[in-house]
Order: sequence, then structure tokens, then C-alpha cells
Amino acid sequence: MPFVDLREQARRRSPKELVQHLKNFKLNLKFSAGIWYFSPPDSRFHDKYKKELNIKARLDIAEKLIDYGLTGLEAHYPNEINEKNLELWKKFLKSTGMKLVTIVPLLFRDRNFEFGSLSNPIEKNRRQAIELTKRALELNKELNTDFAVIWPGIDGYENPFGIDFFQMWDRFAYGLAEAMDRVPGVRIAFEPKPYEPRGRILFGTTPEGLLLCHKVESLLRNEKNLKILKQGHKLCCMNPEIGHALMAYEDLAYAYSLPLSEGRLAHMHLNSQPLGNFDQDLNVGVVSPEQLEALLYVLKMHSYNGWFGIDINPERMDVQTAIKISIDAIRASNDRINELDHESIVYAVNHPDKARGWIEAYLVRMRAPSPERLPRLPSLKKE
Repeated sequence: MPFVDLREQARRRSPKELVQHLKNFKLNLKFSAGIWYFSPPDSRFHDKYKKELNIKARLDIAEKLIDYGLTGLEAHYPNEINEKNLELWKKFLKSTGMKLVTIVPLLFRDRNFEFGSLSNPIEKNRRQAIELTKRALELNKELNTDFAVIWPGIDGYENPFGIDFFQMWDRFAYGLAEAMDRVPGVRIAFEPKPYEPRGRILFGTTPEGLLLCHKVESLLRNEKNLKILKQGHKLCCMNPEIGHALMAYEDLAYAYSLPLSEGRLAHMHLNSQPLGNFDQDLNVGVVSPEQLEALLYVLKMHSYNGWFGIDINPERMDVQTAIKISIDAIRASNDRINELDHESIVYAVNHPDKARGWIEAYLVRMRAPSPERLPRLPSLKKE
């Protein structure tokens, strides 16, 4: 299994070094997609609007998107990839050259996880979750993925009264560490979400996810894992999602900077989302495109070189169209940030007293279809 070096993300740069980095570093736009939304999901509120597709049919759609830039896939174990269809996946990956980026243990669907998965107070059900996680990690290693996403969607609570949060947090962290030690060398990418389906989900924000990462790594005991940590790599990393972060009223540039600052941004899920609200998984760039631009600029600042995972729910259009729109939105935003005056932006950030309002005015002009119609922006008088 490849072990991607994320340590460069955490490098600190002087303003002069940052300017040179921004001029020279380009984001490597490689796109992955979750195979789960290639077929319409169950809904509480309405019937499925599209025909349900088996895995073979979904893979056929994915293959048609390769030329458009979709070169990676993501899947859950055991509902989307499992021992029965493993050969189908292997043949597909070999024949197309696509990459299976991650296999995610399905820790939220089984009825035995009614009261949580790795945090479940009923020990036999918690053991089932640990074994499921372990098996998913084994498959990640077998299929040479980059990491295993962990999403604790069913681990949480509605009524906080009397809950021993210490025990709940510990059960989850110890369970994850146990699975990682039993299948050493597999990186975890933890995905926070504040609520839904639970009223509150454990480790639901980006800072809480970082706390979990530190806790889990402190519990690892396998010699292979300890060797990796000693080399300065991180094993418990993060997979923040735009929609989840905005549900928690987080600012994207700020939130994603947190795992970057520790070399822990293993992956990301991109979509768009109104602040708060339910998890809508809209196409990338539909809502708050300025947040997407600020996020991409932070990724460029800190040498992100991973996948751009598209996680959407295209209920009212075909999945091919939705993925193409999302890829186009990311490419367009990336083109815009690459054309910016990095030297002036870095100067304005570091000399706010001498550049009042300059960045706002500059971005207005950079986003305008006809900037020549606006008054010319004076250049900054850099010292």
C-alpha cells in the first residue's frame, strides 16, 4: 500500500518564501468520486427519481468519465465492495487504469449500530464495528488505496443528559486504534460532521477531528505504526467535507488550514452547502463559490497534492452531468487563483494598515466579467 508523504503541508514559510511558492506551486487536479451516489440513495421524503443501479452499471458510468478527468473512485465496505464482487473491482481497475482511492467501513448502516459503532456501549456490537473496520483496512491494503476514510455518522446522541462523554470518546478512539494496530501501515482519514443522522455526532467539527487524531495516535502500539510516526508522518489524518464544515458554520479556509498545519490533510470531499441546514451535497460551486476559491488558495499555499474527492447527491440530474459540472467548477476556480497577484496579496495580508480594503477591491475586479468598466485599482505601494 502506498504511503503518501504529507509532511510538506506543515511547512512554515516567510512572506517572501510564500510568494515564490505561490508563483511556482500548482495544484494537481486529480478527481475522485464516491460510487455510492451513482445510484439514487434512499430518502425519508420521496421515492427514488432514477433507476437503481448495480455496481457493474455504476462502474460503466465511471469509465465514461475518465476522459473528462475522473480517475479515482471511493467505495464502502461491505455494501459497495466486498468479497463477492472483489474480482469485478480488480478487473475494472486493471482494465481502466482507474485508482480505488479509499475503502470506507460502513459503520452507520447496520441495525446493530443503533447505539453507535466504535463508541457503542454494548460491547458485542462495538466488537462487530471494530472487526468491520479491521476488514476494511485489510482491503485497503490489498487494493493499494491511499487511506481509509472513517465517518462516525451513527456515533453520537440526541439527549445529552447523563451521558459519560469521556467513556464515549474513549471507546471510539480505543476501538479505532485497535483496528489500526491489527492492520498496521494503513492511514486513516477521519471525516467530521456535526449532526445528521444523529442529533449530535462525535468529533463533529474540524478541531474535534484533530483532537481525535492526536488521541488515536497516542494509543497506537504496533511497531510498524510507531516507526511511521517516529519518521514524522501522521497516521490518523482527516477528510473534511465542505458540506459538513458549513453545516457547523466553519469557514473553509480556516477549517482546512488546521489539518494542513499538522500535515494531516489526507483527502477532502467537495460539494456546496448553505450555512447550517441539512446535508445537501450540492454540486461544487453552486453555493458560495468565493469559499471554494479561498479554500483552493489555502491548499495552494500549503502544498496540497492529494485527490479532489467529489461527494454530491445529484437527485435531479444524471450523475455524469453533475460530476462534469463539479470538475468544471474546481478547474475554473483553480484557474482564477493561479492568475492572482500573489505578491500583492501576501503584502496586503502582512501589512493590513497599508492595504485597507485592497484585497476585497482586488477580488471584485478579478471576478468581474468586464473589470475595465470599474475604476482602476491603485497598485499597492510596497515597502
